[in-house]
This record gives sequence, structure tokens and C-alpha cells, in this order.
Amino acid sequence: MSSQPLRLAEEFTPRPGESELAVNPFDGLPFSSRYYELLEQRRALPIWAARFIFLEHLESSPSGVVLVSGEPGSGKSTQIPQWCAEFALARGFQKGRVTVTQPYPLAALSLAFRVADEMDLTLGHEIGYSISQEDCTGPNTMLRFCWDRLLLQEVASTRGAGDWGVLVLDEAQERSVASDLLQGLLRDAKLGHLPGEPRLVVVTDPALEPKLQAFWGNPPIVHVPREPGGSPVIPVYRDTVPIDRVEATCQAVLELCQKGAPGDVLVYLPSEEEISLCCESLSKLLETLNLPGPPPQVLPLHPGCDQAVRAVYEDIGMGAQKVVVTHWLADFSFSLPSIRHVIDSGLELRSVYNPRIRAESQVLRPISKCQAEARRLRARRFPQGSCLCLYPKSMLELEAPPLPHPRICEENLSPLVLLLKRRQIAEPGQCHFLDRPAPEALMQALEDLDYLAALDDDGDLSDLGVILSEFPLPPELAKALLASCEFDCVDEMLTLAAMLTAAPGFTRPPLCAEEAALRRQLEHADGDHSSLIQIYDGFIQSGADEAWCQARGLNWTSLCHARKLRGELLELMQQIELPLSQPAFGSEQNRRNLQKALLSGYFLQVAQDTDGSGNYLLLTHKHVAQLSPYCCYRNRQAPARPPPWVLYHSFSISKDNCLSIVSEIQPQMLVELAPPYFLSNLPASESRDLLNQLREGMEASAAESESSSPKEFRDTCVLQ
Repeated sequence: MSSQPLRLAEEFTPRPGESELAVNPFDGLPFSSRYYELLEQRRALPIWAARFIFLEHLESSPSGVVLVSGEPGSGKSTQIPQWCAEFALARGFQKGRVTVTQPYPLAALSLAFRVADEMDLTLGHEIGYSISQEDCTGPNTMLRFCWDRLLLQEVASTRGAGDWGVLVLDEAQERSVASDLLQGLLRDAKLGHLPGEPRLVVVTDPALEPKLQAFWGNPPIVHVPREPGGSPVIPVYRDTVPIDRVEATCQAVLELCQKGAPGDVLVYLPSEEEISLCCESLSKLLETLNLPGPPPQVLPLHPGCDQAVRAVYEDIGMGAQKVVVTHWLADFSFSLPSIRHVIDSGLELRSVYNPRIRAESQVLRPISKCQAEARRLRARRFPQGSCLCLYPKSMLELEAPPLPHPRICEENLSPLVLLLKRRQIAEPGQCHFLDRPAPEALMQALEDLDYLAALDDDGDLSDLGVILSEFPLPPELAKALLASCEFDCVDEMLTLAAMLTAAPGFTRPPLCAEEAALRRQLEHADGDHSSLIQIYDGFIQSGADEAWCQARGLNWTSLCHARKLRGELLELMQQIELPLSQPAFGSEQNRRNLQKALLSGYFLQVAQDTDGSGNYLLLTHKHVAQLSPYCCYRNRQAPARPPPWVLYHSFSISKDNCLSIVSEIQPQMLVELAPPYFLSNLPASESRDLLNQLREGMEASAAESESSSPKEFRDTCVLQ
């Protein structure tokens, strides 16, 4: 049964001595000389020894599921997709194309470039990728790399498995929400009973293999052999954790460079902020060293790098060394063959959502033992590599969990529950999860969706909920966008939705007085939301000029993403045939309409200044928070006081408990637009008493008005 794909697999990999006229079976063109160069590198990968057994299992697995277990750097992420493409070609692509998921958009983008190069095919034609705000595929695309969250939205919108013949879920040990949920949905779909005999390949680190084997009912497993060449590098541990991680890291890199240690360096720090600080410091320090060759090139690697990530793979020539500074993003993804030295802080900074207070906490915590092992394996033994751990070994043994934390237990589940409801799974608790979320997290998500009128009396999606699930936005932001149709401010709300998702304004202090002055010109008197609209309008009027962004401390890439997302949202609204409106930003009526639209989605995120000094009491859980340092209200000249009532986009529990992206509102407007039972369910506080008094006064006034005038039938808010 497996003879056909195996025979084709042999035909697809000509050896360097064969005729130059050997033809690529995927596009019918002769192979280039670079194909043969890369083919020799591919043959040297540890995964290559498991090639034929993998194709046999892919053909004969009774359940249609195959597990692949191997260490980072073994070639799984680049070779498995190519072999799946060979398998699909042997079937004539009659059963659908090959889709490969990645937990991070940047990883999907990077792999698409690499695999297209190895297969000698054109990116955007036979090989493509789909990530947030960017779809580089075509009608002839037969191998697609995809962000797992996008594929989850596709699967939730269809019955059965989806539009693919082979699906590869890569890096399952990362435990992203989308990857875990896709496995639950596909297990329920029972692939073996679906038409077309779709295949599922789950690729993981050996640490998660037993859990996945039990979850999938003991499917065939392909074990990738360890890389030949002796024992791996033995890590060196520090006695204590350094007080200044960035300084300690810079010092360790300088010592390697002064020793003349061959090979590139990979540095792990907890956060993007520390990555930026380290890159800046290292670049300055390395220029001062008297090295025999060119100074090492320092390169950041984090989600904000976008297509600049290709620089970490490129040969910079002249024998220059690379120092790549990253965080948890490169624990399992982004295998760099040139890396010989690893410097590991042993920590990660993650956002963890607390459903009780509807807030995210920035948690600095030790990495898992699985991550520590993956980082150690990045260092190669020949020529002699090294792994320096900036923490004591006891921290790893006593404090580190065995596996990465499942993200499904740490994120806001409202978008997840909305997708499950869209898939018509009546009760989220009945879905199969690798690790079940906390019941209180699911209940909080259901409660929030009910407040947003996304659920009907039976707990199923309402008509409004169905529309909300169409948008690639958080439910509360999608609700605000829909409300803008009623309040005649769609143009402004489209801009705001895109900016809140992709480019949330200023994220660092101004570097000089000139930059601060340019920033102040973009601040709007109505608050941060209107300032975001003003920033976007200025960006468009500048012709999307990168220099314009740099002069104001804005992220040009993020603003470009916001522009793409705005176009996608506009197109989606036109497809659903929702009413649009003309731009009216700046008028008094538009100002009030925009506040109403925002409150229709974000009435759960309102706070009152309790003492007139900027200490805000959050209505839903009585925590006290302050405005973000980048909030426009904090930049006003004294004696300006902070607004008494604000709507905020996000609340993060950190050292200063910040409310980010806030705008002033009137409590009367909140009473008018929020569901009455929401106000009744608020915890006891003076703020709740004031709102209930306002509601009673408004109800009495409305009753008096009705008794003295003819009755008019008009819904106050058609979206409630």
C-alpha cells in the first residue's frame, strides 16, 4: 500500500551527480544548482534517517494520525512539510493541499521562505503562507504555512476537518490555545470516518510525546534519532541570578568575542524590552573592542521583527559573527545552524489572564525544564560550543515545571468560547482538551458573552453573536464596531479597531524634546482612542512614510499592519452588508457617537477616579489602578485634573497597575448603554450606587415623559 508514495519520494530527490535536466515534479522546471547544495544539507539532518518510515506511517495509519517526536534543530519543521507535499502529489492533490500550522506568525513566515528555497519553488505560487493581515497564497498553492489561530477560525467556520488533505500541527509542545483546540476539534471529527481520508501529523518535542500519544489513542510514532557527533554541550551555571540581566548578558557576550570563540551566539532574555536594551548596549560596546575581524552584528528576534527576521539566517559575509538576541519565541522555532554558543537567562515574561478580575498580569517566571533543554541543544559540540546559564542549577531543579504552561489555562477564553459556539458545540466543557481550562475561566467567558448579547436565552449564539464571530477581533471590540453602524461612526471605528489590534500607539518614552513635541501634536483632547485615530490619519497623510514614524517614536511596521487590517475589516463589513458611514472625525456629534460605540462593547472596562488624584477604582472588581505613563491625560499641563470617569482598553497588573488607552466618558452614557442586569451585578461601591441612582432617575424621567406625550416606539440600542 505504501509503495507508490515511497517510489515517488525517491524520484523527488535527485542526487547531485544526476543530469542538470532533472525536473522538479511540482512546477515542471529543471532543478537549479542551489537545490542540490541545499539537498546535501537536508540529507545531513537527523530527521532524514526517519524519512521512509514517516511516509509509510502517513500512508497506512488506521486513524489518519501520525506523531513525530524529535529534539529542536533536527529538521522536523522544514522536512516534514516537504514529505507531506510529496505524499499529496502522489495522490494527485485530489484530496486537498498541505497545510502546516505554526504557533507564531513569524515562524510561519520564516519557514515558508526556507522551504520554498529548499524545494526550488516560488513563494506565493506553489509555496505560500497565511498570517495576520498577510496572505501570500494563490490558486496553485499546494503547501501553505499558516498561523494556527487563522486555521482555527477556518475550521470553526466549516463542518468536518477543513479544506486540506494533510494537516501538520507543528511545535505542539508550545501549547498555544489554537493548537490545543485544533487537536480537540479534530479528535472529535474522527478523521478516519471523513471523506477524502485526510491525514494529520502532530510534531512535538519528546517531552510531550506521552501525553499526545494517550490523547490520540496510540497512533504510530516516528522518533527522530539524535544528532550524531557525541554528547551535547554541558551547561555552565552561575551561582546566583544577576541583579542586572542585560548587563550580565552583555558581559558574557563580550567575553566570548574577546576569546575569539568561533560560531554565532544566541542570547535568551525574558522580554522584548530587555532584548531592545541588550541590542542597543551590545552594538555600542562591540564597536569599542579591538577585534581582528569585523565587529559582530547584533540582531533582535521577537514578534515585532516581521520580515526582518530573514536577517538572522543570511550570511553577512567577511567572516563576521552574529549575536541573535531573543526570548521564548526561539525556544523551539528558528533553528539556526550557525549557532555555537547559548547564553540563557532562564526566565520568561508572560501575560497571564486572571478571570476573577478580568485583567492580565505580567509574570516573570522560570522557564520549564523542556525549554531549558531545548535552549541547551541550540549549542553545537563541533566545533566546541558552550551554554552559559545565568542562574543556579537549583532554580531549574526546584522551580521549573517539566513542560511549558498550557496557554489555554492562561488566556482570556471569551474569543475561544465564541469560536466553540460558532462550531455549534453546545457546551464548551464537553470539548476534548489536552488540559481542561479552569471552570471559573469558562464561566467568566460565558458571562461576558452574555453581557455583550452574543448568547440567546438557551446559551447558543444569538444573531448578533453569529456576526461577532465573523470578525478577527476580540468580542468586545467586534461589538463596538457593530455598534458604530447604529451610531453613524463606522469610518472612525474601523480605524480604531485596526489600531487597537495592530498598533496601540506609543510604547516607550520620547528620546528627545523634538520627538516629544511631535508626539504632543498627535494627542487629542478627547483621550487616547481619538489620539489613535489622529495617529493613523497622520500616517496615511504622510504617505505611510517610515521616517515620519521614526521621528515620533511610532512603529512603522505596526502601522502598516493596521492599514491592512482596516482594509480587511472594511471588506468584511461590505460582505456582510452592514451599513457604512462617511468620515466625520472631529465634529461634536461624531465625538459623542464614538463614545457610545465604544461603551457598547467596553462597558465592562470602566473606572472612576475616587479621590481626584488619578487613583481609579475599576467597577467590576474594585481594584485601584493608575493611568499609563503614555496616556495623553498625563501629559496635560497642571493644574489639569484627570477625568473622573474613563473607559479603558486594557488593565495590566504590574509594578504600577496601569490602565492603557483610556478616554473620558459620562456615567449617564454608561447607564444608558450597559445592560441593566450588568449594573445590578457590580460589586458594592459608591460608584455602583451612583450609577443605580442615575438609572432610577433616568427611568423616572422616561416614565414621566411617556405619560405626557404620545408613545413612540424606538429601541434605545438595537444591539443590546
